[in-house]
Amino acid sequence: MSERQEYDVVVIGSGGAAFATAMGAVDEGLSVLMVESTDRWGGSTAMSGGGMWLPDNPLMRRDGVGDSREEALAYLEATVGDVGRAASRERREAFVDGVEDFVTTAERFGVRFARATDYPDYYPELPGGKIGRAIEVAPLDSKILGEWWETLRGALPLPAMTNDVWLLGRAWSTPSGMVRGARVVGRILGGVVTGKRLVGIGNAWATAFCKAVVVDRGVELWLGSPLTSLVTDDDGRVTGVRVTRDGVEVEVAARRGVMLAGGGFEANREWRRRYQGVDGEPSGNPGNLGHPIEAAREVGAALELMDDAWWGASLAPPPGGHPAFIVGERSMPYSLMVDARGRRFANESESYVDLGHHMLELDGGAGPYWLLTDARFSRRYLRTFAMDPRAMKAMRAAGIVVEARTLTELARRIDVDATTLRESVERFNGFARSGVDGDLGRGNSAYDRYYGDPTVHPNPNLGPVERGPFTAYRVVLGDLGTKGGVVTDADARALREDGGVIDGLYAAGNTSASVMGRTYPGPGSTIAPAAVFGLRGARHMARAARP
Repeated sequence: MSERQEYDVVVIGSGGAAFATAMGAVDEGLSVLMVESTDRWGGSTAMSGGGMWLPDNPLMRRDGVGDSREEALAYLEATVGDVGRAASRERREAFVDGVEDFVTTAERFGVRFARATDYPDYYPELPGGKIGRAIEVAPLDSKILGEWWETLRGALPLPAMTNDVWLLGRAWSTPSGMVRGARVVGRILGGVVTGKRLVGIGNAWATAFCKAVVVDRGVELWLGSPLTSLVTDDDGRVTGVRVTRDGVEVEVAARRGVMLAGGGFEANREWRRRYQGVDGEPSGNPGNLGHPIEAAREVGAALELMDDAWWGASLAPPPGGHPAFIVGERSMPYSLMVDARGRRFANESESYVDLGHHMLELDGGAGPYWLLTDARFSRRYLRTFAMDPRAMKAMRAAGIVVEARTLTELARRIDVDATTLRESVERFNGFARSGVDGDLGRGNSAYDRYYGDPTVHPNPNLGPVERGPFTAYRVVLGDLGTKGGVVTDADARALREDGGVIDGLYAAGNTSASVMGRTYPGPGSTIAPAAVFGLRGARHMARAARP
């Protein structure tokens, strides 16, 4: 060892869980070091939609929106249930009970939040379900970061918000979409006129918390410093970390604890095949290789949910490109999804985790699957994956986007049985005209309808696929990250298989096994528990007796 340093708290990672931990440690008067393995900070949080599903949060109460601890727990019971240690009743209660502390602490640190007032829970019809539980960081000027902007992962000066996304999808087909489009353009131009570089969604989250913790309060953040191993004493307590920085291994002592918040393992192809049986097309952080999870296992930590992920559907990537995670596009009318046989297999508008699980149940996620649309879909709706003409050209050349004048021709070009495809489309069109999806229930839920088109009747999610030219988009199993990892308790402490605590070791975010179990209760069910348990972990470190 050529160097040794010492802090109260060492945080591995630089996403939502990591910044929440650092914020909590600073709030408790503890010294903190954040360590990021790649040359970009912000993690999957910076790349995300930036929303947080926080039931019974202070913003709801200020707006007079009814919610309660009891309703939140009833909803989590109905959606998550008891599926393992990570999603225990105790941890679900800890999540709900930690919401107010996270929001009010962040506000004291200068973070400004906004509610996504129209966004439903993903199963709003279940007991305790609500609309408007999600919050996000309001758009802000990223110039407040100074030089840190240059290394923010996925940096994009676009001041979008959650409720912009669903309305922008129909920006040129509905009055509300047009109004929202004009509002976003106005927000962008306003920033330009005032000399600001406004950011929104995940970039806004990362910007606000980096400003609060790193820029304003001087927390050190090391980039390009991957974790080598955890340091333990003779009693098995974790006392620090070893990281590689500038080619040199550095040992950093952690007097109060080490928080592992370095993401999951979605970019580790070997682990994906071993634990999940898939290669997949992840949309998360390419630096998430599972090293913090492996380091925890090496000191005796139990793991759980390693076979699961925040699944969803993605547009297949062109050669050398990246998959495009699709959400709202699946719900728009004049479209349906089919499997390799040409048959519908799931409610296209259901939550992305449910759709991913249905893909896995169908054929292990092998596919291919196709999103079929008629001419009105392309004319009426903004497709996030079709905004770059160069990417669209590459996808057409690769057979990812296929167009044809007739369904028969389209079936031939995508190698699907023409008779089966025609029967599937005709049956779907009958449901569209009646307004009731008799097979799969598309449009039955308020969540489905959130991304629909209210000008289409009788069902905003259903429109017959009957007008050519027709387009088929090749869809693959994708995900926003893995959800398996270290088993932790209500205060984010790492646990052994026998339930014992590994003193000095904590985990949160996708490094830990998710409190959401095998489902996705609402928008922002990844970042919200990451932030809440990151803060809970920091609070516990402050209370713990100093060794």
